[in-house]
Amino acid sequence: MNTVHQGWTDPGIRRIVILSFIALSALVLGAENALAHAVTEGDAGYIQEIWGVNIIPFMYLGAKHMVTGYDHILFLLGVVFFLYKMKDVGIYVSLFALGHSTTMLAGVWFGWGINAYIIDAIIGLSVVYKALDNLGAYQRWFGFQPNTKAATLIFGFFHGTGLATKILDYEIASEGLLANLLAFNVGVELGQIMALAVILIVMGFWRKSPSFFRQAYTANVVMMSMGFILMGLQITGYFVAT
Repeated sequence: MNTVHQGWTDPGIRRIVILSFIALSALVLGAENALAHAVTEGDAGYIQEIWGVNIIPFMYLGAKHMVTGYDHILFLLGVVFFLYKMKDVGIYVSLFALGHSTTMLAGVWFGWGINAYIIDAIIGLSVVYKALDNLGAYQRWFGFQPNTKAATLIFGFFHGTGLATKILDYEIASEGLLANLLAFNVGVELGQIMALAVILIVMGFWRKSPSFFRQAYTANVVMMSMGFILMGLQITGYFVAT
């Protein structure tokens, strides 16, 4: 009990909790625009108006989507949270990128679409799943550890499907579609590298703190809470819209 009490009263943990509640409040206040893969009105208008091959603009849009996509950032944070070797980071991030790229490209190209609220609720679930995994919940509850690589790939498929579903709403011109989609995907991966670099730098400093493991527990509980809120917003939006 003393260890737990000390963990919650640690100044570092209090800062994490305060910042996390601010982030959660921002998500709740922004519930009207809560689709995790929403494209801004300006970007949507641009996508609808242009024709032909536009490599640089679509790369920019892809990178912007990744670095501003809080669902991607949360999931990536969860994936690398306890990865210390760059080789392991590379493997897991590559699996996520493979899944994300595959369903994004195939979904738009073949016109596969899923209700945006449902797919984004599943993406919120991916954040919950990874936070619980980091907390060791599955080993305690079920006595075994799910395949973390397979889970990363599978949830990557869902993240890509969410983006494809949103892009399909804007009816991109068929002329130059493949080149533009490939450019968009390259931008997504560049954005992922930038976001990952920031995460790894912050984690590198954080892990040097003697309180890291106590704070890590709290951080993953907060991450799980964010995932549940994302799920709740999308499920609520689904029933309101139908």
